[in-house]
Formats: sequence, structure tokens, C-alpha cells
Amino acid sequence: MDITVYRPGELTSADRAAWTALQAKAHLNGSPELANPFLSPEFTLALGRCRRGVRIAVVREDGEPAAFFPFQRTAAGVGRAVGLGLSDCQGLVHRPGFEWDARELLRACGLAVWEFDHLVEGQAPFAAGAAGTFPSPVMDVDQGYEEYLRRLRERSPKFTRTTLAKERKLGREHDGVRYVHDERDPEVLRALMAWKSAQYRRTGRSDRFAHPWISRLVEQLFHTRSDRFAGLLSVLYADGQPVAAHFGLRTERVLACWFPAYDPAYAKYSPGLILHLRMAEAAAADGIAHLDLGRGRKDYKDSLKTRDLTVSEGWVTRRHPVALGHRARRAPVRALRNTVLARPELFEPADRLLKRMGKIRSGM
Repeated sequence: MDITVYRPGELTSADRAAWTALQAKAHLNGSPELANPFLSPEFTLALGRCRRGVRIAVVREDGEPAAFFPFQRTAAGVGRAVGLGLSDCQGLVHRPGFEWDARELLRACGLAVWEFDHLVEGQAPFAAGAAGTFPSPVMDVDQGYEEYLRRLRERSPKFTRTTLAKERKLGREHDGVRYVHDERDPEVLRALMAWKSAQYRRTGRSDRFAHPWISRLVEQLFHTRSDRFAGLLSVLYADGQPVAAHFGLRTERVLACWFPAYDPAYAKYSPGLILHLRMAEAAAADGIAHLDLGRGRKDYKDSLKTRDLTVSEGWVTRRHPVALGHRARRAPVRALRNTVLARPELFEPADRLLKRMGKIRSGM
């Protein structure tokens, strides 16, 4: 393999165009999972402006780009998927039929280990190092919103009936209910981040927006727009104010759901669920094939989904002391977390404890 590693700013416009073209044709080439926005050059380049150590390996065959491998690395050679812990889709974007040796790729990138937690399907050289696989629910809208709604009624009749009834009730009891699929007001984005921060604290979770670089990344992506990629802010309004909002990323065929939140004052209407249905309707009209809800155990995801994709977590390693040390530190933590998440008798009391701690921390 002819492999060259670049810093984000060194990637040529021709290479960026080739990367985007591979994604645009992925569904035609039998690899629709590669069309995810988190695998787009725009996401990697934006992250590179916010975090150190972002690199892109370009693999060429006969002088032409055949694959793009974005990653982050430390000076010691510890590699991670770009946006590890934040991105919902990771892997190598490649042309049809491309094959690679994972350890040879790591060696060329100066990595002793590469860690991932949302590896897409179809990445066999990396999947050999997977420690676990997990469902990642999606909402299929490629046949249109009415067909999605029909399938939803069949699968979750009570949920669908209740959510649509709450939407009608919201319209009766509040003025000016409307949905904006692509809101361009940055003040609404800031309101969403404030809601999300409060939700993290209220439920005892780590507040992602307490990290300034994450806020900068979201703001950069909000202002990133092209025909094939955009940061998308979708908002449900009532009484002239936003009551629920979502910020995610889209390519031509995939809308990656990322940061949803709502105003707790309107909680009885389930505005977040109403918002997701309106997002599905607008996405279908835009030609989106599916909304990717992302890995994670949530009741609302189970209710909205039509099927599950599969993502993996684990490590690809070379024979190197840095790789052994990194895996020894990380493996027990991941194993404990996944055990708790997979077992209701452990997850439910842990979740209740986190929420109690969150209420105390929030002064509720």
C-alpha cells in the first residue's frame, strides 16, 4: 500500500473531493454505512481545528486515492478514532473491493494501537480486534414518511398514537406551533446547548458542553454547509419560542442524530418525540435514506427505530509495549461499563443513583 499521512490542513482539494465522491457512491457500491456524516472530511477537518493530533492517512493505488483513514494520535503512538467518545461512526472510507492489512496501516501511521467505539460494519481488518458489538438504531425513510409512519404504527401502535395525540394537544393549548428543519439562528443553537448541559447535569451525566472544544466543534459544524454535507439545526416552536431542538450532521443520504434536547416546561407534550417525527418527515422529503439515532440504550430510540445497524468497539494493536499498556488500562473500564449497560438489574439502580446525584448537583 502507498500510504501518506497528512495533517488536516495539508489535505488537497482534489483529495477532499475524492473522499466525498467515495461517500456519495457508497450506497451504489454496497457500502451504505460509509455515507455517514461522521466519516466525512468535513467532520475530521473541523475536529482538527479543535483538537491536536488529528491526522488523515491517504492510501493510493496507481496514484489515485483508494481509501481515507482519519485518526487521532499521541506522541507515544496511541491512536484513537476521530472524535472517540463523541462520534457515532468510525472506520476507513474506501473504494469498492479495497483490501488492507490493519497492522501495516498502523505502522505507516506511526501507531502502536488504534482504539474505536463505533466501528461500522464491513471493516473486517479492524473488526478482528473488536471486543464487543452493539445495536445502533435507525429510522428508515427512504420509502417516504407515510411508509415510515405506517411501519411505526404497526411496530409501536400505542407509542405512535400517544405521540401524535400530544402533538395535537400542543397545537390546541399553545399558539404558533411550527417546525423549522434547517434553522440558521445561532442563538437557538446556544439555547439547545444550554438545555443539553442542564439535561446532562440533571441526569448525573458528564456535561459535554462543559468542554469548550466541543462547543467550538458544534459551532463550526453549524456553519459548515455544502451540497453534500451540513450541520443541521432542527427546531420545534410554540408560543414564538423554541420548545425542542436537535443538532446533527447530514450527508446526501444520512442524517446523524447527535444532540437532541427540549424545554422541560413543555415536557408533558413529549416535544422531543414530536420533533423526531417532524425531522423524519422533512428528511424523507429531502431524499435522506435514514436517520441514524446512534448507539445507546434509550426507550425513545427503541420506539422510533425501524431496524438496527451494528457498531463495534475494541482495539487494533501491533506488538508494542505502548499497545499493551494502553489496552491494559482501558479494557477493564470498558468491560465494567458494558456489563452495567447490558444488565437491567445493574443499569436501573445505577441510573437512579446518577439522577439523584444530578438533582443534588443541580440544586433541585
